[in-house]
Amino acid sequence: MQQTVANTATATAAKTRPVVLISDKLSDAAVQIFKDRGVDVIFEPDLGKDKEALLERIATVDGLAIRSATKVTDKVLEAAKNLKVIGRAGIGVDNVDIPAASRAGVIVMNTPFGNSITTAEHAIAMMFAVARQIPAADASTQAGKWEKNRFMGTELTGKTLGIIGCGNIGSIVAARGIGLKMRVIAYDPFLTAERAAEIGVEKVELDELFARADVLTLHTPLTEKTRNVVSRERIFAMKKGAIVINCARGGLVDEAALREALDQGHLAGAGVDVFSEEPAKENVLFGAPNLVCTPHLGAATSEAQENVALQVAEQMSDYLLRGAVSNALNMPSITAEEAPILTPFVTLAERLGSFAGQLTETGIKGVRIEYEGDVAELNLKALTAAAVTGLMRPLLQDVNMVSAPTIARDRGILVEEVRREQQGAYENYIRLTVISERQERSVAGTVFSDGKPRIIQVKGINLDADFAPHMIYVTNQDKPGFIGSIGMALGKAGVNIANFTLGRKEAGGEAICIIEVDGEPSADVLKTIETLPLVNQAKALNFTG
Repeated sequence: MQQTVANTATATAAKTRPVVLISDKLSDAAVQIFKDRGVDVIFEPDLGKDKEALLERIATVDGLAIRSATKVTDKVLEAAKNLKVIGRAGIGVDNVDIPAASRAGVIVMNTPFGNSITTAEHAIAMMFAVARQIPAADASTQAGKWEKNRFMGTELTGKTLGIIGCGNIGSIVAARGIGLKMRVIAYDPFLTAERAAEIGVEKVELDELFARADVLTLHTPLTEKTRNVVSRERIFAMKKGAIVINCARGGLVDEAALREALDQGHLAGAGVDVFSEEPAKENVLFGAPNLVCTPHLGAATSEAQENVALQVAEQMSDYLLRGAVSNALNMPSITAEEAPILTPFVTLAERLGSFAGQLTETGIKGVRIEYEGDVAELNLKALTAAAVTGLMRPLLQDVNMVSAPTIARDRGILVEEVRREQQGAYENYIRLTVISERQERSVAGTVFSDGKPRIIQVKGINLDADFAPHMIYVTNQDKPGFIGSIGMALGKAGVNIANFTLGRKEAGGEAICIIEVDGEPSADVLKTIETLPLVNQAKALNFTG
């Protein structure tokens, strides 16, 4: 009987052990970490390539560990009835539907810093390969041709290296470029002049970077703002004989325009590691002169692959066994004890940051976050991280509450916290002020008894508005006729107004209007609003993430 009870207890314990499905290639050491920590593992490294098989296998697992091959769509999440966490071994999570995961209550983790050196070194290697035409020269030589006069290369010493995105990877590339005696210029909205001076680069605007760069290299995530940032117009504004390197994300470069520039000899060459569609079995770039292509090898070193695999195994195990959250893109790092009180204010802080981030178009020098009332007595680390995450996410989609403070510090952005006792009518009050190169912009909010965050002040103007999924932010002059004209313009465009909030400093002076609408407003609608009398600015705000 004792033996039977023991066996039953063992079987029950085994059933309660969390199960992780690994659907992409992870190292044996990472698999062993799961097992050693008490997590059962289903290791099927080719499963991610088979969508139908993945749908069948994911139904009962607690965790899913992936690289880039597995696509976690809303259908996969719908089939994953027991899924609690997705761990991406690497930084890029464009293969995961994060909003759908959030709606399903699934945490999405990544390993934001494990690939940095490897990716930076690959960009430098591509620069040399293109500048010296190494792949073509190798093929020619091994074919017995000895075409010494055909392969006239270009020195990198003394040339100007232009970097778009000077964060963790970009700053490493900058350091390597400086070591090669190159002049390094950089465009990054989050890079302050002080941080640029510290790492030895010259901060410039985007158009100036394209005009001056002999070698252009990209180290920025793919967002709606960065898609086709290397456009046809900008490519042909570059120097004749310049080189373009993309080891960041497909979609940052207009591939058809790049091919045209290579065919015409406007560019001397290009190094491309990432493509708009992958795997890239066919691409408009293939066959272009002095084009060096690699199959998304930026993170493909044994050191990097091992680092991110081990890290994701540790993070997922910590969450499944202890509830600890690290490097989560859709959940703050909050302990179980703090969660009930802190979570509404984390949401408020993130949305205040997002509000300011969506309206900020110039370089950010600092951010000041003021906590007033009872909220000032809470653990502010998660709140400040949430605010900085919201602020930076419009341009850096991969940023999360763990990486955001580090990224801000790397870019020289000063983050200041201010605590004070209750002074006004609100028991809890958070004000976020962004200090940019041109101005300061503040937005404040509170959490009411229903637990919902509210906007209560913008640029010193009092108002009261929800954070709705789709909003239009308008600055205007407080004059008769404004409300009627904007209402008619939206009605004519077929845009339904769900809520309408107004605030002003004084009668007839500067005013703000926040309009909640039922769908995302088009660029044409915003342009129409901006042409109305009394309107100074109109911007779309999105809080669907």
